[in-house]
Amino acid sequence: MSSDPRPAQSRARLLDAATALLRTGGPAAVTIDAVTRRANVARATLYRHFPSANDLVAAAFMSLIPPPPMPPETGTVRERLIAVVAEWADAIAEVPTLLTAMAWLSLGPDIATVPTSGSSQVGSLRERIAEQYSAPFDAVFDSLDALEYLGPLDRTTAFALLIGPLAFGRLSTLAEFDYRATAVAAVDGFLAVTAANSGSAGA
Repeated sequence: MSSDPRPAQSRARLLDAATALLRTGGPAAVTIDAVTRRANVARATLYRHFPSANDLVAAAFMSLIPPPPMPPETGTVRERLIAVVAEWADAIAEVPTLLTAMAWLSLGPDIATVPTSGSSQVGSLRERIAEQYSAPFDAVFDSLDALEYLGPLDRTTAFALLIGPLAFGRLSTLAEFDYRATAVAAVDGFLAVTAANSGSAGA
């Protein structure tokens, strides 16, 4: 005997409505009233699927964030890093969903008071963003040639050096910002700093 499909259908309608509102109006547009009206679903039904508005926004972000850009399996450390950072550059330039999600998590209303353990969607969004940052770089940094080439790394600092310039480009008001050129410069700057700190002539 098949289970009742209606709960899954109502959740899908709610998530579709929240995602559409997020795309067009940002997190502030994803309100309980707006979502239930657009999805034609009762508030009580929404709360059965999403305990709070924050959970609803987080779930909408989750559906929009693409998988992380993984590096090619071959190439030098520099080439593999440039491939990853260039993919990030394109994503940040064209589809800044991840930046918006990070800003919402850090600055959104009442986010600081939401316990991760009691808000699975917000917790999952944090984990998804952490994976977005770490997975592609871990694939490079954990390789044998990178360990030999770069030595031990503070990965938080590495992420800041490699991704920070791209985030600046998106947040700035500069009319002409070359994301691809900045990606290459960020990688070369990171390698130069790492070489200076480690005393590695090869880097």
